[in-house]
Amino acid sequence: MRVEIRIAGTGGMGVVLAGVLMGHAAVVHAGLDAIQTQSYGSEARGTDAKSEVIISDQPIHYPKVLKADYSVLMSQKAFDAHIDGAKKGSTVIIDPDLVDYGENAADYTIVPVKAMSIADGLGQRMVSNMVMLGALVKMSRVFPIEALEKAVGDMLPAKVQSLNLQAVHAGSDQV
Repeated sequence: MRVEIRIAGTGGMGVVLAGVLMGHAAVVHAGLDAIQTQSYGSEARGTDAKSEVIISDQPIHYPKVLKADYSVLMSQKAFDAHIDGAKKGSTVIIDPDLVDYGENAADYTIVPVKAMSIADGLGQRMVSNMVMLGALVKMSRVFPIEALEKAVGDMLPAKVQSLNLQAVHAGSDQV
């Protein structure tokens, strides 16, 4: 099994953190191999941001995502820039309040998750990335949600763990 994942959005949306958590959960808590790479502009917020994760039950010999099996495209700009990098027939998770996919999605399974709205309902817009991550883990079934829960416990400060776990579960409940 080799699963290629691309998470893209705008700087400040937590795209890099989502990829790091995904890779950490896979390696440390699910016993899989993973590689995570990231790219983003020099500005702290508002620029393009992308995190790619490859997860495998075998050694990973090539560390770049060629065509994503799962894409989380959190903004219109990310959708426009990265939809062509998704495999035909693959799963693309979007926030329908932020992304108008129009006719560009005929070759993909589009999964709408109102991440920003759900995060607002939890009282903190900054956890929309965790909502998307919960949906991604449930959709991909690459490892159990419990591995992600443990990764959140490992990597996030104690004071924000509960909120982030609520967001993860809210996202997984959407799919």
